Amino acid sequence: MTNHPSRRAFYTLGFTLLEVMLVLVIMGLAASAIVMNYGGANHLDDVKKQSQRFEVVFNMASDFAVLNQQTLGLRIEADKNTYHFLRLDDEQQWQLLTEDPTFAEFTLPEEMTLALKLDDLPWDTDDNLFDNKVFDEELSVSNDGVDIGQEEEKKPKPPQVLVLSSGDITPFSLVFGFEPEFGREQAVYFRINGEDSIPLTREGPLDAP
Repeated sequence: MTNHPSRRAFYTLGFTLLEVMLVLVIMGLAASAIVMNYGGANHLDDVKKQSQRFEVVFNMASDFAVLNQQTLGLRIEADKNTYHFLRLDDEQQWQLLTEDPTFAEFTLPEEMTLALKLDDLPWDTDDNLFDNKVFDEELSVSNDGVDIGQEEEKKPKPPQVLVLSSGDITPFSLVFGFEPEFGREQAVYFRINGEDSIPLTREGPLDAP
């Protein structure tokens, strides 16, 4: 007599296959969670490294200003995700700081953000670096003395933060952030604070800027 698997054994085999499929699904979900968490950790590390880089470069700029007895400035272009340093020349004109490539324009990764907050404005003080009227109150290049139609070399935009030869700086805070557009990744922020002089202080990771 030929032995055939019983109906009970057949159902048992079926349930076993379903259990295998269920295990595979659970493993897939777990793997996805691990990948997402790893990606989030990467973003946290990336934002932290960018904030640390800025901190080091700013401290170097302050040392440069003191050693060379020059007034420097920091220009933040939040819409372009960039920052760079300038120097004030003998004619009280802002020029790009080209002595060291470290101070040249630096662009953050596209997925990151920059947000600058000023606690005090240098042009509101008695010792106004802009009394020569090269810049107006909104820090745009003055049109006085420029003939219409005359071609003139485009000047760099002035800084928002001053780095003085005395070691003093404009109080400011600069937030480096990662803000995901979708998915389960969480936003990450680090804040750099400058209070009158170096060293700067760093806060983070923060859940909100």
